Amino acid sequence: MNGIDLAALQSALEAKCKELHSRMLDREDIFIEAAADEFDRMQQRLTREVAISKLDRGSNLLKDVKAALNRIADGSFGTCLSCEEDIAEKRLRAVPWAAYCVACQEQLDRKRAQNASNRDNDADDLAA
Repeated sequence: MNGIDLAALQSALEAKCKELHSRMLDREDIFIEAAADEFDRMQQRLTREVAISKLDRGSNLLKDVKAALNRIADGSFGTCLSCEEDIAEKRLRAVPWAAYCVACQEQLDRKRAQNASNRDNDADDLAA
């Protein structure tokens, strides 16, 4: 954590938190409207699914940002939650809410992808 300007990163995280909060309030695309035309209903469902997906990603990011602010408060910011090594300053500047070093994040991403693939295969097996 040498040379990292925690105040600047905290300020950036707080700004991101406010931005995400304001985005989470916009739920206009989730509302269901009655449409007589089947094509309009399909388009509304697709628009709604995309909006829900964006809200879900925003909610997850907001959780990560708040967790990073908590790590600043408790003094553990900048330390990988997995290997407990310092997270590279360059990574923290690019992704201030990063909780893992690059190596551990890559490993976590591979595990998540493998688990998702396994769930897809299990669903295919059940459907057959």
